[in-house]
Parts: sequence; structure tokens; C-alpha cells
Amino acid sequence: MFKRSSGILLHPTSLPSPHGIGDLGKGAYDFVDFLVASKQKLWQILPLGPTGFGDSPYQCFSAFAGNPLLISLDKLVQQGFLKEEDINPPKKFDDNHVEFGEVINFKFSVYKKAYNNFKKYATKVEKGKYENYCHNQREWLEDYALFMALKEYHKGAVWNTWDKSIAKREASALEYWQEKLKEEIGFQKFIQYIFYEQWMDLKSYANKNFIEVIGDIPIFVAFDSADVWSRPELFCLDEKGYPTEVAGVPPDYFSLTGQLWGNPLYNWDKMQEDDYRWWIDRFKVTLQLVDIVRLDHFRGFEAYWAVPYGEKTAVNGTWRKGPGADLFSSIEKALGKLPIIAEDLGFITKEVHQIREQFNFPGMKILQFAFDSKEESDVIPHKYEKNSVVYTGTHDNDTILGWFEKASPQDREYALKYAKSDGKDISWDIIQLALSTVCNIAIIPLQDLLSLGAEGRMNIPGTTSGNWTWRFKEGDLTENIAQRLATLTKLYGRY
Repeated sequence: MFKRSSGILLHPTSLPSPHGIGDLGKGAYDFVDFLVASKQKLWQILPLGPTGFGDSPYQCFSAFAGNPLLISLDKLVQQGFLKEEDINPPKKFDDNHVEFGEVINFKFSVYKKAYNNFKKYATKVEKGKYENYCHNQREWLEDYALFMALKEYHKGAVWNTWDKSIAKREASALEYWQEKLKEEIGFQKFIQYIFYEQWMDLKSYANKNFIEVIGDIPIFVAFDSADVWSRPELFCLDEKGYPTEVAGVPPDYFSLTGQLWGNPLYNWDKMQEDDYRWWIDRFKVTLQLVDIVRLDHFRGFEAYWAVPYGEKTAVNGTWRKGPGADLFSSIEKALGKLPIIAEDLGFITKEVHQIREQFNFPGMKILQFAFDSKEESDVIPHKYEKNSVVYTGTHDNDTILGWFEKASPQDREYALKYAKSDGKDISWDIIQLALSTVCNIAIIPLQDLLSLGAEGRMNIPGTTSGNWTWRFKEGDLTENIAQRLATLTKLYGRY
């Protein structure tokens, strides 16, 4: 069971930086300092992988790789792999939002300069560290680097539309392309190495300051990913490489047609044959990068909603049994006790609760879901248990202020009475309520600490554009906010 503590939810892309997107440079270290000043013990992030369609961290090109866009250009200058003039942006980027397309073009052109300089000027020690990294991560890195090089060569086309010999990974084709794209493969490995070094330095700084990092493992992977291309036997695919069924959630109170996510489903029988080795490897790599894992869509491990490929909605799906406790027993046997937070939101069956309780994984409580004036909520704070994590909201919710402004008059009145609030400072009144709960962990999205409205929202589920772009500016995290949060944190015994 986790100790009583609290922390902040903030993805690194949202950090201040002059290069169009938050990175692992000064802004990240300043944020750790803010966590220390405000007496926090946890920094929760979203998945760290290289984003693909819609720039979503939940649709990545790999379940193992890091996101190159997070690399700090300033740090590459400090290492001597770039000059100051190399990193001048082509334009003044928006401080409040990530302009993904322009940032990708700018940063990758700069990374290529850094790679060329690394090859020419890196010391023996630096080259030795790079070679060690490539060796230690080879089980996933070789396939990922080749996949990304092939993807660039094919101008972004989905892997199963490539020439059949390489789509099917025939030995002669693999050999041919590894030689043909040698330079591009080397570049992909280099940027993974730089990401890893910069991330591990930042994590070390956080840990030295008694801050633990909560990472995020999405249950499913993207179809157009190195994972599916390199291990197709682990997924439910047809002879042409297309999914036979895809992931989603059934129709419910929130959506009459459900949610169609489109991710390929796992061939759990095949995965079981080697005691879920792919999952063990996934946890092993993730737990090098973070201290605790939030496991997304936990209920899908007990049973998942399978929708025939090609359907336009999630209506015509079927419940299928997942691996259940068997998966987590295998992972624990290989890696020891797992520091997992189970994302158990939505309609949860007793079987899901049993698996969570068997392994003592805390579940999640979202305060925005608590104040339903029509009926007594199951997620009202006086019903919370200690072994759980309370959030004011998640990356999929509106901010507290945005939610409050849109809530019905009855729900608003209920929330105000419950939180003993006059509504003038609703964000902080709900933050105080979260910190006061019995839950061992309390997590607050940074947007709520800044009392932002809907303009601070990170993601609107079911939409594919305009998400994941929010950023805060240097100077937003004032000493007053740090002191206010520190006072509440100490008051409720979380420090």
C-alpha cells in the first residue's frame, strides 16, 4: 500500500520552453523545484512514447520507445552536439499551445545536425555510452529503429501497405532494408539514446529530491506501431495484416454508440504460451523510466469489448475474457511486487474488483464524478477507501472551473454544500477536499492549481484534433501557489 502523499499531474509537453513544446531541459527541473517547494511527493505524467495519429500519447509508434519531441535542444548545445544558432526557432512558437506539425519539422531537422556532429566529434566515452545503451535495449530498439526508418522511407504509410516481403518481415527483406537504411536506423537509435539519457538525468534529480514519478501504460497499442509490425502473432490480425477485431467500449450513459478506439486486440492465448514475456518486458522497460505505473483501462484485463474491424461505431461489439489475474501473477513472478495504480473508471464488475484487491492495486476516484444531485454517487468522498487515488480530474476531464461552469444548477449547489464553498475559488476548494480525503494518494492536474477554465483542458475523448496541446508559461507557478499548496498538504498529513 502506498504512503499518504500527494502530487501533480502534468505531461512534459506542457512545460515552458522556447522551442514550441515542453522538454526535458530547464523548465522540467524548475517544475521539480516547484514540487519540492509545494511539499509534493509525486509527479504524474502521461505515456512517454513517440506519438503518432492525432499526437495522442495513447496512440504511439512503440510501447517501449521515448518521445523524441521531449529532447531538450539546450542540453544538446551544452553537450557540444549543436551550436546556439542551430536551435533558433524559425518563428516565435505559441507559448500556450503546442503546434505539433511545425515543432516536428523544426526539431527533427535539428536532431539530424546533432547526430552528424555526434558521429564526427563524440568522445570515446560518449560513443561507448551510446553503444551500451543500444546493446542493453536491443530487444525492442532494433525493431523500432528499423520500423521508423521504413516509415520515413515510405512517407508515413501504414506498415501493412509496404512491399509484402518487408511487411511480412521476410529474412532477406530485413537484411536488405537494414543495409539500405543503415544511416536512418542509426539516427533513430541516437535520438532514443539522447531521450533516455536526458529523461534518466531528470528522473534522478526528482528522486534525489524525494519525488517519485507516476508513469502511464495504455492497455492497448496502436495498429501502426513497431509492436504490431514486429510481433504480429501476438495480435488478432488477418492474412493481410489487418485487425480482425478492434478495441472500444460499449454504449453507455455517456455515449449511445460507445467509443471505437480502433486498436488491435491481443492474442492472449499466444501471449500465455511464454508466460506473457512481451508484457513482462513492457513493464521492465517502463519501470526503468518511472517509479509507479498507472495502468490504463484496467477492466480490459478481466474482459474487453471486441468490435469487428470495419464497424463505424462500437455498438456491435462482444465482451471477451481477458487474461485476468494470470497475467499479473506472471509479471509479479518475474519482476516482484508491482507498484501499480489501476484505472478502474466506468462500469466495473465484481470480477475486476477481485483482481485489483488480490494484488492490492489502488483504484481511482474522480471528484468531478462525485456530485450528482439526482442520486447518491458511489464516488462521493465519504465512501472512499484508503487504498485509492483521488483526482480532482484527469487528462480526459475538463478543469474543475470548466466543469463547474457547465454543471447543472443542482449539481453546482450540491458540490458547493459538500465542499463548504461559496464558489468564488471553486478550484482550490475542490483541491482542499481532495487533499482532505482518506485516500492514500491525491493527484491534482496543474490546470486546477492555476484555476484555469476550459481553455486549460488537455483532451476531449472521442475527438481527434486540437487535443494534447495545452502549455503553461514561465512565471505561472508563483511562490504564492507553492506556499498555498504546501500549507494544505501539511494540514492534511500528506507530507
